[in-house]
Amino acid sequence: MSAPSILVVDDDPKMLSLMKRGLSYAGYEADLAADGEEALAIARDHPPALVVLDVMLPGLDGLEVCRRLRAGDPELPILMLTAKGRVPDRVAGLDAGADDYLVKPFAFDELLARIRALLRRARPGDEEMLRFADVVVDPSTREVERGGHRIELTTKEYELLEFFLRHPRQVLSRELIFERVWGSDYLGGSNVIDVHVMRMRDKLEVDGMSRLVHTVRGAGYSLRER
Repeated sequence: MSAPSILVVDDDPKMLSLMKRGLSYAGYEADLAADGEEALAIARDHPPALVVLDVMLPGLDGLEVCRRLRAGDPELPILMLTAKGRVPDRVAGLDAGADDYLVKPFAFDELLARIRALLRRARPGDEEMLRFADVVVDPSTREVERGGHRIELTTKEYELLEFFLRHPRQVLSRELIFERVWGSDYLGGSNVIDVHVMRMRDKLEVDGMSRLVHTVRGAGYSLRER
């Protein structure tokens, strides 16, 4: 299955660039729009799985864009972003049809968590299974199987494996892994990532099963078959 497509609407080029990069790392496809008219055109031609919509836009503001998107698709998940955190502003966004509301500046991990929650709500019981080789992961239950056998992982081991599964065959640096899985900057002298990868490997390679998470010397790790 293809990755869920997320439409990001914001008139700040730097924000659009950051969102595209961050969403891509998290396993999503991102369509970008700098104003309301462009957003409506993209949503019409390439219906997204979810919309991240800034309130302050040139021309059509975010509230009007939200109303029009909601009129066209009552089930479309819409997450609104704004620099205004007052209660009346949040109420206006929700009344316009938004499903959720996030105030700038925000932590990207919180944005991803809200996106996952909205997508689960839109597709109850039908979140996409993650598969690579003979590994199968159900993100909705966090159950992991390899070759039909259940694998018990700790919370952080699971989050690490899910991150690899969402970026197969890519070389992922320790800095990136630490940022996306631990949610903070990587301390170069720390071996916490190596320790967690080693423990996760031990569980995935039980009974002589082949290695899937490989060390790329001087660069990081990569999920790939031999």
